[in-house]
Amino acid sequence: MHDDRSLIETRLAQALEDRIRPCVHPRSVPLEVQAWSAPGEPVPVAEGLAAPYEPVEVGRTWGRPWATVWFRIRGTVPDDWAGSAVEAVLDLGFTGAGPGFQAEALVYRPDATAIKSLNPRTRWVSIADKAGGGEEVLLYLEASSNPEIDGPVSLMGDWDTSGDDPLYRLRRMDLAVFDAEVWELVQDFEVLQQLMLELSVDDPRRWEILRTLERAVDVLDFRGDVGAAAPEARGVLAEALARPAHASAHRMSAIGHAHIDSAWLWPLRETVRKVARTTSNVTDLMDRDPEFVFAMSQAQQLAWIKEQRPEVYARVKEKVARGQFVPVGGMWVEADTNMPGGEAMVRQFTHGKRFFLQEFGIETDEVWLPDSFGYSAALPQLVRLSNSTYFLTQKISWSQFNKFPHHTFWWEGIDGTRVFTHFPPVDTYNASFTGAEMAHAVRNFQDKGSATRSLVPFGWGDGGGGPTREMLARARRLADLEGSPRVEIEPPSAFFAKARADYPNAPVWLGELYLELHRGTYTSVATTKQGNRRSEHLLREAELWSATAAVRSGLPYPYERLDRLWKTVLLHQFHDILPGSGIAWVNREARDTYREVMSELEDIIGAALRALAGDGSEGGTVVFNAAPHERGGVPALGAAAGSARPGAAPVTVRPTDDGWVLDNGLVRVDVDGQGLVSSVRDSGTGRNAIAPGGHGNLLQVHPDLPNNGDAWDVDHYYRHTVTDLTGTDEVTVVEDGPATASVKVVRRFGNSTAEQTLRLAAGARRLDIATTVDWRETRTILKAAFALDVHTDHSTSETQFGHVRRPAHTNTSWDAAKFEICAHRWIHVGEPGYGVALVNDSTYGHDVTRSRRDEAAGDGGTTTTVRLSLLRAPTFPDPHPDQGVHRLGYALVPGAAIGDAVREGYRINLPEREIPGDTPVAPLVAVDHDGVVIEAVKLADDGCGDVVVRLYEAHGGRAQALLTPGFPTAGAVETDLLERPWRDARPRPALTAVRDDGAVELDLRPFQIVTLRLARA
Repeated sequence: MHDDRSLIETRLAQALEDRIRPCVHPRSVPLEVQAWSAPGEPVPVAEGLAAPYEPVEVGRTWGRPWATVWFRIRGTVPDDWAGSAVEAVLDLGFTGAGPGFQAEALVYRPDATAIKSLNPRTRWVSIADKAGGGEEVLLYLEASSNPEIDGPVSLMGDWDTSGDDPLYRLRRMDLAVFDAEVWELVQDFEVLQQLMLELSVDDPRRWEILRTLERAVDVLDFRGDVGAAAPEARGVLAEALARPAHASAHRMSAIGHAHIDSAWLWPLRETVRKVARTTSNVTDLMDRDPEFVFAMSQAQQLAWIKEQRPEVYARVKEKVARGQFVPVGGMWVEADTNMPGGEAMVRQFTHGKRFFLQEFGIETDEVWLPDSFGYSAALPQLVRLSNSTYFLTQKISWSQFNKFPHHTFWWEGIDGTRVFTHFPPVDTYNASFTGAEMAHAVRNFQDKGSATRSLVPFGWGDGGGGPTREMLARARRLADLEGSPRVEIEPPSAFFAKARADYPNAPVWLGELYLELHRGTYTSVATTKQGNRRSEHLLREAELWSATAAVRSGLPYPYERLDRLWKTVLLHQFHDILPGSGIAWVNREARDTYREVMSELEDIIGAALRALAGDGSEGGTVVFNAAPHERGGVPALGAAAGSARPGAAPVTVRPTDDGWVLDNGLVRVDVDGQGLVSSVRDSGTGRNAIAPGGHGNLLQVHPDLPNNGDAWDVDHYYRHTVTDLTGTDEVTVVEDGPATASVKVVRRFGNSTAEQTLRLAAGARRLDIATTVDWRETRTILKAAFALDVHTDHSTSETQFGHVRRPAHTNTSWDAAKFEICAHRWIHVGEPGYGVALVNDSTYGHDVTRSRRDEAAGDGGTTTTVRLSLLRAPTFPDPHPDQGVHRLGYALVPGAAIGDAVREGYRINLPEREIPGDTPVAPLVAVDHDGVVIEAVKLADDGCGDVVVRLYEAHGGRAQALLTPGFPTAGAVETDLLERPWRDARPRPALTAVRDDGAVELDLRPFQIVTLRLARA
């Protein structure tokens, strides 16, 4: 019986592939083909249509890597095809790689109207549903010869290194008759065949389907002519397809989707064309199937086609109005959420949601991030403050060690906000309704028994064209089919409403959604990390000083420039750009773009500061402080005349038997002869932050050889091998007071050089370390280790608008999986009454471990080692991403509480600015509570001149604070992130009263974010 079944299944598979499927296009004639290769970058459509074409033959190779070739195809529908459906069947030489990872094309009519795209799974263009015979056919194909990028090392990721050899060979350029009945037979057959293979061998339904399919093949064999026999064969299958699903069958809400990475294995310019191809495809499919619904996220991608493909965008807007094309996500791009700063995450929502509102009149309700590499615990509050309700992702199913326990749940953030969340159990955001996918989703669903629904995003992504007509046909057959879950195509909003009603007592998950994978993205491509961090803080300064100058001096506020620059920075926070997991082209462009962004922001800041500083002709200076805390006599968010800055006790440096001591009366630092920090003693308490026998700022290198995905992953076994960099080429004192004392240390290792300056400044409670590395390694990771005399079981790391605690132990597999973690400006370890912070200016990757000290060598206590991940050297997809010179800054802060970590983290990222002038500048706003941090000061986006202030509680406790405007006000309101007064009662309002003098009384809960709009009188 088993052998008989296997033989039958083999026969069925062969019949489908060898006999039935080829008869979908039973007759064909060749088309005349001409081609023109665009020189260099893509050209406008009009230029491509008017280009000088030359004849080419099927079988010819075309397209060097990253090139664009235009094809003009002509033909005539044969007269004897009258009454038949006719299609152009076009194969550009598609390979075995998946859709979106090879050649693609957009098809145009001669009037430059985009029709649809060509991809490996959609090679057809409809010519006539019912031909009259004799119709002339003229089509243009804008074809991209995108290379397949594969590892472990590929030079195909940039134009200059990818070579000139053509990649593809034209395989087919035909006009063909489309036999709809045979095509429907293929869909019937596939759905039943795939369902059968997923059913148990003991299930009678499996055997019924097997015998039914066999009878259908017998019909085809008997009749010989597949086209003629197709109706009868379909009749044989009809009963099996009509058997309804069980009453308890799982219910799936299916939504068309095409996840398109805004850059990854292709540059940004190619993504613009991928979006145009995909949206052309799906709008064409909507014309053919009015029940088809498609969801698209990433406002940036729609903005691209609005600007560069307006005829395609017009079709999108039409379908949005009809409810078939559904904007989702509410963010500018599908951003990484680990590394963007708090205000940047706010702007992802404000720019994204505002685009959807302005363009389509739609307030998006679902935050849609299927592919980002883990999710910050700050997100639930941001989702709700943006007036969104739901959250969706898929990526947590990729975790290495632990299976997430829920698919539908309430996600609670660091402030207590909860958002209804769903992970599709189908475990893909590119589903195609295969039997295997449907069966896996049902088996995999973690909440069965309590919930009955899940969501299925279906369609080819990354330029693969999105959903296909075959997928829609399968979905129709799976709507109510015995042995399968019920499938219904509907928008995400319908799913979430039903799922929430279905599962009113869904469980709660507290804290971040940590992805147990892709931990290397916290460090890969340091230039991109630095560009992002620096740009975020320059944008803060540009808005703060421009708003201050507008209110104080009447300087015009640069609305358009700031809007454009923000959108550029937000784009580069996409989850394959900022993480450093793109090709060389992507990384190179990001580096150049950040350089331009920072230059323009410096211009904006400079203009505002000059307008504020007054007369500099007498040699005076004004010191500006953009940080949210006072420092050195300079007010937070304001400026003081240079002469008003108080002095501090001088810093001294003196030699010892094995190094030097740097001392400023607050902190004493011992640097030994190897240039390592052997002691950092808080002069007030006398306590040494460095563990006995340990060192601070010990550079270490490990082989970095992950099993998969060089740029993405750091695998736990990298720790098995370590080299401490203790050899030195130079250890010298380069500054000896009184303002600063510093020691320079130079080390050579491998093919690289590290030069570090350990600096202690007068009045500072931290040791600053400036590091310059000429990095020439391959598949190696560089870390800076600090062995700290702190007994703790956790670390605390800054995230957006607050901080998260993570285990420093490995009690469980969940704890052990967090062997590399993300922190923003600071990471802190502490015990009751004492803590130490490490702050940085551009580093995100960290690790924290605990070790027991040898009783014989010390006090037998616990050493907590905190390490910063400074540089990596992956070879894929960019073979040389970080080769060259890097400048990194970090500092050790002994005796630090959480508030000290917050303050020092801002300080290292927002250095004071000293410019000629004579006029101190009072802050536009001030707050009287050290734990309440002002994150942004700007003018309102609507251009009315109101001042918008965003602040948050940073210590993790309650705070009653008074915000005092430094200008006459006509009122204050609490708003959502889009600067709109709350329509309904805001959950947990913070504004309690506005005093007669304009001061605003606030009552904040832990980590609460508040946006205030202050009207100018």
